[in-house]
Amino acid sequence: MPEKACTNCHFITKQNICPKCKSSSLSDDFGGLVIIFDPENSAIAKVMNIKEKGTYALKVR
Repeated sequence: MPEKACTNCHFITKQNICPKCKSSSLSDDFGGLVIIFDPENSAIAKVMNIKEKGTYALKVR
């Protein structure tokens, strides 16, 4: 099953529903990838408004 990115929170998953925000709005058209290990001390996480560690897409179309 291909990876998809949530259009709401940008979390990357292989499931049909986002495990982070429970949205079913997923896209297989996304660009960039960022892995957040420590969202409290990450400048990228703050800019993207990410509160939990995980793998996220930088851009979702």
